[in-house]
Amino acid sequence: MKESDARLGRSESPIGGRFYWLVGGIFTVFAIFALRLFQLQIVEGSDLRARSQRNSVRTLRLEAARGEIMDREGRVLATTRPAYDVAVIPNEVHGRDVTYVALAQLLEKPRAEVDERVAGWRGRERFQPQVVAADLSEEFLARVESHRFALPGVVTAVRPLREYPLAEVTAHVLGSIGEVNAQELTQPEFAAYAAGETIGKSGLEAVLEADLRGRAGGRNVVVDVAGREVDVIDEVEPRRGRTLVLTLDLDLQRAAAEAFAAQKQAENEVVAGALVALDPRTGDVLALASFPSYDPNLFAGGIQPDAWRTLVEDPERPLQNRALMGQYPPGSTYKALVAAAALQEAVITPEARLFCPGSYTLGRRTYRCWKKEGHGSIDLHQALVQSCDVYFYQLGMKLGIDRLALYARGFGLGRLSGIDLEPERPGLVPTSRWKLRRHGEPWQKGETVSASIGQGYNLLTPLQLAVAYAAIANGGHRVVPRLVERVEELDGRAARTLRPAEGGTVPVAPAHLERVARALGGVVQEPHGTGWRARVSGVAVAGKTGTAQVVRLERTADMNEDEIPRRYRDHAWFAAFAPLAAPEIVVVALVEHGGHGGSAAAPIVQRVLMRYFEKRARAVAEDADPRSGERG
Repeated sequence: MKESDARLGRSESPIGGRFYWLVGGIFTVFAIFALRLFQLQIVEGSDLRARSQRNSVRTLRLEAARGEIMDREGRVLATTRPAYDVAVIPNEVHGRDVTYVALAQLLEKPRAEVDERVAGWRGRERFQPQVVAADLSEEFLARVESHRFALPGVVTAVRPLREYPLAEVTAHVLGSIGEVNAQELTQPEFAAYAAGETIGKSGLEAVLEADLRGRAGGRNVVVDVAGREVDVIDEVEPRRGRTLVLTLDLDLQRAAAEAFAAQKQAENEVVAGALVALDPRTGDVLALASFPSYDPNLFAGGIQPDAWRTLVEDPERPLQNRALMGQYPPGSTYKALVAAAALQEAVITPEARLFCPGSYTLGRRTYRCWKKEGHGSIDLHQALVQSCDVYFYQLGMKLGIDRLALYARGFGLGRLSGIDLEPERPGLVPTSRWKLRRHGEPWQKGETVSASIGQGYNLLTPLQLAVAYAAIANGGHRVVPRLVERVEELDGRAARTLRPAEGGTVPVAPAHLERVARALGGVVQEPHGTGWRARVSGVAVAGKTGTAQVVRLERTADMNEDEIPRRYRDHAWFAAFAPLAAPEIVVVALVEHGGHGGSAAAPIVQRVLMRYFEKRARAVAEDADPRSGERG
């Protein structure tokens, strides 16, 4: 028994020893933890507490740059540049009175303006940077940076700022941007946006917002008491928006702006109007301009109230895109469509002659021709060349208002064109049914007389007239204007290409359209043509003048044009395409209250056509020169 106990005692001795060592180890570890805790909380507590108060983690939003917009040759129309802002984080400001006074002095702003920008912040806003001064110059940025260590809660930040290098030249095409407002944030399409974000407000900036908008990033940083970054914890890089490549030709856009500017200088007053240039083969928009224009850079950083008030109260309406939204009587440019309809309906033959004594009488009313002595016996070709009113009065009466309307709509009038730009207005093509419904009165024959030369209730936009003349130029195909050629990813790959859309055909045989086109060639090329100011050396240009009355003729009949107040003068039109044998470009110009189309609008069209064919001649010469490929 003793022997077994002894064996048992010897077997338990190692286990007992290890147990004591385990207990001792545990107490030792706890003792180390206790000593370290004592060191951190008691010995170094005050120092660590001060350090924790001096440093904090700040989450910064990194705004994404919007995608660039380029013309058909890759020239930048809209881009992004860095802008430096000064902001205040209210919760981190110590001694607000001193800080705000110093900040106002550094920025050379009234103290009241700084107070206004920092007043009323509540809740989460107290912890967020709130911009006090945006897009600082290098001088003011350096001032703030050099004093920032003494201004806790004052920070500087860089953000992408939209920039439009051509400013007024492309304003109505590109549009403008602005901060998303409270009402927009309640709408489903803006569910992914946050307050303070920038969105497209008009033009392509708005229409293609989903492509142009980038993806914001963020950065978590450790900052000290002076607001200096001491460490970056993590970061998500922002992603720039996609690139838009337009069908627009910047050279033609500039030519339009130069032409309107030259006329403004010559007349020494504001010249309002619009110009549209299309490729009649595809519908590509080569130029689209409206004047007077505005500088979209004013909106990029948030437009000032005074600047906004000036724009919206300007009686010349610079914010309106007249090319798409201006609705005007077409005047004599409408005669080409009347001629096409008359040929198609066989109410006249090309050789048939009608007599113009200088006026046309219907009942007790007399309608005059612009040429008081009349044109005499005249056929269709010469009626278009010389723009004889009486000839088209008679054609209009033969067709009637409802047949006129049918063909006008067939050419694209009275409807939206389908261009990838907003907003657009449809114009008006009157019918007997429309008048009865709108005014409660039957249509009168005298109203058909006025409608046949593009007066009366007829209204259209410059873009619609360009589409109609493109159909004459290309033999009957109604194009859909295309402004965006493709959307590119960041690496240059095409995200999607916007193919020309099909617009259908006009209800006129190609042979009749060809005859009308030849007559329009005579308007510019022949001796008695009213559009001779649109001639381009070496190029056969076809076109039509238009003079649309603003007030009744009797009020201004006995006055010289210079004596008529500008607001009562006629609108001036010119629509053209070239070259006549195989048209490549259609150009339509409108000058509000410009007077005669041949003198006011035709020279503007000529300038754009000249620029186009100069470029084409250079391209042909370079292709023919074997050394051209060696040039840089």
